[in-house]
Amino acid sequence: MLSSSSSKPPTQQLLQSADLISQGAEAAIYKAYLRQVSTSGLSTDHGAVLEALEPVLLKYRFHKHYRHPSLDASLTRQRIAGEARALMRCMRSGVAVPGIRMVDVNEGVLGIEWIDGKSVRQLLPGGAELEDISELDEPDKMDEIHENDAADPIADYGISQDALMDMIGVEIAKMHLADIIHGDLTTSNMMLRKQTNDLVLIDFGLAYHSTLVEDKAVDLYVLERAFASTHPDSEPLFAGVLNAYEKRMRKHWLPIKKRLDDVRLRGRKRSMVG
Repeated sequence: MLSSSSSKPPTQQLLQSADLISQGAEAAIYKAYLRQVSTSGLSTDHGAVLEALEPVLLKYRFHKHYRHPSLDASLTRQRIAGEARALMRCMRSGVAVPGIRMVDVNEGVLGIEWIDGKSVRQLLPGGAELEDISELDEPDKMDEIHENDAADPIADYGISQDALMDMIGVEIAKMHLADIIHGDLTTSNMMLRKQTNDLVLIDFGLAYHSTLVEDKAVDLYVLERAFASTHPDSEPLFAGVLNAYEKRMRKHWLPIKKRLDDVRLRGRKRSMVG
């Protein structure tokens, strides 16, 4: 348990002991461990209650010094609470999302289940980018690059690309049927869990509730553009996503399809204008 003698709040103590994974303009991502205390009599050792450490992902929305402190605190609370509400609504509707482990709106921290697996971006061609290739003239490095390019990481999970696209379409449909708009649908924000091979949607920081067909169509268009910009020859892949989405949405699909076509047309016009 966290020491009660420490002057720091428990959430700050947890952040201090966590490992920084990544940091963006809005938030920092950490991996930490929460202690789970067993309350059953079966998990005791000479009368002492045993504890298990559970890995969690912490999203810390740090203070923005360019904003007025009261405005910054208000916006942080709203965004943490909004993301937690979106996750809860998804869970109640059967959408595969990480479970919530802790919420501290005052400290700007959301703790969610750690998903052990790989992002869809890493599993599809073109997505597993090498972050630092500064010495391409090294033979060993070039051999490693060619080996990675030739490998099919999705094969380790024992599923096909078509099956993966079907899973994506189904989860997005369940989310949209619950009237949750993700706001940032990319292949980076989808994880394939190792143990069960189920697809999990992540990062609901821009999510919101909406019944509008327009918002659902834009959500799909964002994902389509993400496929096109990240994965080569991705048209058949995204077509598979839409096929599974259509089957799940049923009568809701036709108005969304029509609006998606309109959104695509607007996107092409913007590209032509520059």
